[in-house]
Amino acid sequence: MAFAVKRSAVVSGRVQRRSAVKVQASSFADKIRATAAAVVVSAGLAAAPAFADGVSLIGVKDGANVASPLHLEFVVEGLSVKPAADGLVDGTGHHHLIVDVAAPAKGEKIPFDDAHKHFGKGQTSVDLELPAGKHTLTLQFANAEHVSYGPEFSKTVTVNVK
Repeated sequence: MAFAVKRSAVVSGRVQRRSAVKVQASSFADKIRATAAAVVVSAGLAAAPAFADGVSLIGVKDGANVASPLHLEFVVEGLSVKPAADGLVDGTGHHHLIVDVAAPAKGEKIPFDDAHKHFGKGQTSVDLELPAGKHTLTLQFANAEHVSYGPEFSKTVTVNVK
C-alpha cells in the first residue's frame, strides 16, 4: 500500500496551497485501510488553517514581558525576500522593524532613522537591544526602494522589556 500527501507547491516564486491525497493499494483490505487513512488525512488538511499573505514576527507575542536582547525572526507570506541591492522586482522586498512610532502608509517611503531599522540585505532575524519599558514593534515589508506594502504586510506587537 502506498500513501502520499501533498500540501503545497512553489509556482513562480509563490507558494500555492494544494491538498491532494493519492492512494495505491493492491488488495481489497489495503484499499479499505488506505481509503480510511485518506479520509482522516483529508479531514486534517481541510481543518488546517491556510497561510494568509502578510508578515509574522516569530519569537514574541503581543503583550509579552521580555528580556533584552530580544531575538526576533521575520516571516513573509505572499511575497519573497530579496536584498534591496537587487533592485525593484515585482513581488519582492525586505523587512523593516519600526520601534515606538507608527508605520508608514502603503506607498510611503520608510525613513532612515533610529526608529526605522532596515534589513535591506535580506536578513530575516535580529537580536534587538531595547531599554527597559513598554515598546511597540512593527514589522513592515517594503520594496527595494523602501516603499511600504502597507498594513497587509505589517504586524505590530507591544512588549514590556524588564
